[in-house]
Amino acid sequence: MRRVNGLATVGRALTCGGAVEKRLAQAALMSTCSSSSSNYHIFSQKLADRLGLSRPSLVRRVAGTMLFSVAASSMAQDALAKEKPRSEKFLPKEVVLYQYEACPFCNKVKAFLDYYSIPYKIVEVNPISKKEIKWSDYKKVPILKVDGEQMVDSSDIIDKLFHRINPDSSIRDGEEKKWREWVDNHLVHVLSPNIYRSTSEALESFDYITTHGNFSFTERLVAKYAGAAAMYFVSKKLKKKHNITDERAALYEAAETWVDALNGRHYLGGSKPNLADLAVFGVLRPIRYLTSGKDMVEHTRIGEWYGRMENAVGESARIKE
Repeated sequence: MRRVNGLATVGRALTCGGAVEKRLAQAALMSTCSSSSSNYHIFSQKLADRLGLSRPSLVRRVAGTMLFSVAASSMAQDALAKEKPRSEKFLPKEVVLYQYEACPFCNKVKAFLDYYSIPYKIVEVNPISKKEIKWSDYKKVPILKVDGEQMVDSSDIIDKLFHRINPDSSIRDGEEKKWREWVDNHLVHVLSPNIYRSTSEALESFDYITTHGNFSFTERLVAKYAGAAAMYFVSKKLKKKHNITDERAALYEAAETWVDALNGRHYLGGSKPNLADLAVFGVLRPIRYLTSGKDMVEHTRIGEWYGRMENAVGESARIKE
């Protein structure tokens, strides 16, 4: 009878959303984070005490089932958020992105390509000479070439790719459109005054830019120090142009505005990211591990959403040459 009652309790714990399930799930998750068998035995014993089970073999089978159930549930949630293989109707032979590594608009396009697992090559454009895009009449980045076809403007690029991947779908969600426009018209303008806010942050930003960018050794030195100095003063003009009085306050407000828009959802798109999620994530990705990005995560609620997006977008689809 004790065994039957214990199993009945297991059933209730696995199917109900109460405190018992939460405590057991938390214990299960902690146990899966360690390779030590002692944690598993501790969890098994605690489970036995809680459920009134006495046979060790039965306890271990129940514990193992719960551990597997929790792990499988977590994996399933990640799989749902990550877009699966591309449509068979969109299988380009070559995708090439002409970019600046730190450009927020370029990173919007990369976030889309990574999320949809579209392999692409990178051509890093020298911001001084721009010799890599002399062939194009369009002198800004990003430029995307898909099997030789030129696409320009990050939002237009994403719209065209989305329609090719989903030929039977259309982007009609007013909320999604609203927040994509918010990214282009507001969020990106908050970033420069923050990453160049002080001389030390300007140098930090240009160290990242010159390390990842297409510069010769001499250009790297000149760009790092002259560029950092120039952008420090330019950022002050941008701050005035966009009516920003406190750079960090503006960044934190933008982050909180985005979290409020989620309204308790994992993503703006619900169970998986939509194009607005990818746009916000894309423009924030270059600053995430700079001082400004670290401050943003520390002082706002955006960190949990950003972590989910990192998992959903996954590894870069870039083809290394």
